[in-house]
Order: sequence, then C-alpha cells, then structure tokens
Amino acid sequence: MTSPLPLLVITTVGTHDDARRLARELVDLKLAACAQVEPIESTYRWKGTVASEPEYRVMFKTTEALYERVEAALRERHPYELPAIHAVLTVRAETAYAQWVASQGEAAPRAV
Repeated sequence: MTSPLPLLVITTVGTHDDARRLARELVDLKLAACAQVEPIESTYRWKGTVASEPEYRVMFKTTEALYERVEAALRERHPYELPAIHAVLTVRAETAYAQWVASQGEAAPRAV
C-alpha cells in the first residue's frame, strides 16, 4: 500500500515558547503528525534594515491534502507580522513512515 509522500511545512519564530506552542497546537489539531523545533540564526532585511537574530525553525510533517489548513492555522497563530511559511514536498520517504504521517492527519474539513 502506498501513501502520499509527506509534506514538510517550515516556519520560524523568535522564541522557543512560540515554537513549542505552534508545534503542540498543530499536532493536537491533527494538522501534522509531528513537529521538530531547532534553534537557528537568521539574517534578513526588514523595513530597510538588515538584522541578525536568533530564531527557532519549526518543521511540521504533514500531507499535501492538509496544506491549506496548516497554512491557515499558522497564519492565525503566528506572532510575526509576515511569517515565512514554506512547503517542501518529500521526493522519497520510507513507506511505513509515510503511511504513519498520512494516518495522523485529520482528513475532514474543520475550522482552524
């Protein structure tokens, strides 16, 4: 049995608490099978100024079918004015793992 390949949805936030909160809420909502949090440093231009700041990257493992709902949930809960939300389709994945990711999602539409 084949399952859809996992979709990796990635965002960044400024605090560990925000990263953990987003990870927990999207997994609780069955919008992601799991979420990984890691510290990073970002350099970016914002409103004419270049800044370097510590951030936390959150990577959600979900499915393409849930992307619109994942994006909406992140936009609603994200602390940034303009959050970076990226989706990367997995090219290959171990079959049993892909099946597990797909089985964790809430397929029925519901409010985020």
